[in-house]
Parts: sequence; C-alpha cells; structure tokens
Amino acid sequence: MFVVLLTLLAALWAGLYRIGWVIPPLRPGLPMAHGPLMISGLLGTVIALERAVALREKWTYIGPVLSALGGIILIVDSFSKAGPVLLTLSSLAFVIVSLVMIYRVPAFYTVTMALGAAAWLIGNVIWLGGWAISEIVYLWAGFLILTIVGERLELSRVLRPGKLGHLLFAVALGITLAGLLLSIVNYQVGVRLTSLGFVALAFWLFVFDIARRTVVRFGLTRFIAINLLLGYGWLGIGGLLGIRYAGVIAGPTYDAMLHALFLGFVLSMIVAHSLIIVPAIAGIQVPYHRYFYGPVVLLHASLILRIVGDLNLWRSMRQWGGLLNVVALLWFLLLLAVSALRERKAGQDRLAASPPTVA
Repeated sequence: MFVVLLTLLAALWAGLYRIGWVIPPLRPGLPMAHGPLMISGLLGTVIALERAVALREKWTYIGPVLSALGGIILIVDSFSKAGPVLLTLSSLAFVIVSLVMIYRVPAFYTVTMALGAAAWLIGNVIWLGGWAISEIVYLWAGFLILTIVGERLELSRVLRPGKLGHLLFAVALGITLAGLLLSIVNYQVGVRLTSLGFVALAFWLFVFDIARRTVVRFGLTRFIAINLLLGYGWLGIGGLLGIRYAGVIAGPTYDAMLHALFLGFVLSMIVAHSLIIVPAIAGIQVPYHRYFYGPVVLLHASLILRIVGDLNLWRSMRQWGGLLNVVALLWFLLLLAVSALRERKAGQDRLAASPPTVA
C-alpha cells in the first residue's frame, strides 16, 4: 500500500507537469509515464491485490507485486524496459487469476472481468513492442471499464435484469470488444466503435444497476450510489467525446476524452467503493462521514472545468481544472486517513474503558 501511494503521488506530479504547470519533472521521462503509472502501476496493483485477497491463494499475490515493482521502476527510470516488462508479466498473471475465477464461478460477470484482464495484457504487450501509449490507451481503458462493469453485473443479480437485460448487456459488451480489437488495426474506427460500446454500457448501468434504487437511502449506501451514478454519466460523456474526436492522439480534446473516462468514471467507482475496499485489502476500518462529499463535489466540478477548458482551448481553465482534480483526490485520501485514525483511537478508548475480565 505504501508503494501504491508513492506511485499515485508520482503519477499526479507527472500529470500536473503534462497539463502545463511549471514544476520540475522530478525524473527525466516521468511525465510520459503518467498514464502507465496511473493505469498499470496504481490501478492494476489495487485491482490485482483486491482479487488476490478475495481468492485467498498466496500465488495470486505475484501479480500485484510485479505491477508494484514495475511502477517503482517507471518512477526511477522511465526509459528502462524493465518497468514495462514487469507490468506486462503482472497483467499475464492477472489473466491467469481471472481464468481461475471463471473455473470456480463460471458466470457472465467473471467472463466480462476476464475480457478486461485480456485487454490489459494485449495493451501491455503492444506497448512493450514499441507502440505509442496513445495507440493502446483504449485497451487499457477497456481493462478498467470491463473490470468495473463486470463487478456491477454481478451485483445487478439483485434486480434480476432478465433476458432483455442480459441481451442488451451482451450487445454493449460485443460492440466494446469489437472496437477494442479493431483499434489495433484501425485506431480511429476502433476508438469510435469502442466509444459507442461505452455509451451503451453507461445506458445499461443507468437502467439495470441497483444504484438507481439505493440512491434514495441514507448514509454510506447513498454515498456509494451517488458516486456510481455520477460515474455512469461520465462514462457516457467519455463515450460521446470518443465518438466525436476518434483518431485524436494528443492535445486538449485527447485530454478531455481520456479524463472523462479515467477520472470521471474510474475514479468515481474507486471513491464509491473505497470505504469497502480499504478494510478488505488493508484491514483498516474507515467509518463513513458526510464530509466525504466535499472532495466528491470538488472532483466533479473541477473535471467539468477541465473538460470545458479542453474543448474551448482555454489553457488556464484546463490547468486549474487539472490542479483541482489533484486537490480533490488528495483531500479525499486525507479524509480517509483521518477517519481511519479516529476509528482506531475510538477502538483503543473503548478497549481501555472496558472492565477487566476475571478468570
């Protein structure tokens, strides 16, 4: 978890440099490693670690260890091949873990998550072969989005989506997969088709996910639902931007396309589940408090600011939007830490106040 935090901080620093803030790059080549650090070094490690904890098999920790090491190498020497090699091996290990999951639980949702793992592996192999990050970033996006959507599909069984729901999901998934594969040979057409699939998946999530019902409840349940629904909205927006600007591989519109997906959707999903993920992975209890809404509001407001700046070529607005994105994320992490420390102190006080037992 320390390595995950270090990777996050390095990736955020590189992102601020890339968006135009005048800060030292720390290490030569680090700004170019922003995407791999966030997707493979950070999120790949967290997702693989969560899966390893769930399976309770020691060998499954090989994947997150490799991706964590790969992220550290990218920070120290972004030009070294060792980092991409370790990240590629990590994604291979994750594919194997995903196949084990299918063997244990043969279901539509485990297959969906395994397809996401395969997209990560294919993207890493092509990246290792010398392709530009912009040419394979949608494969990486497919990894994260299909993993998350597969998990939501598992939970949607509560609503019993029925044959129509499963058919619509299969169509959206098929469009997305076809687009990801096509992007390898025809980037522009593939990205447009993939983005159409993202819009279809966002529509499916809005209609069939349980969040639209739990949003009327209270406390943590409502907090999770609000973040989920915001994320689904950003998935749809990211898909629409991808359809409109497919083929763009740099510049402000490229920034808008990707960050609608990675910040708007993926980060919203992480925030939504963080109070569940952190206790599961680290064994640290993090109680819910209403002040968690503060960084959520700032995150989405700043992302709107950033994307409006991107699309209108307003450099200052997009820079401030990017900076506030970082502030929102660090604010949320600080609140998590404060909440966990307060809960730990409260537990110690309760223990100290409890009467001694007599044998």
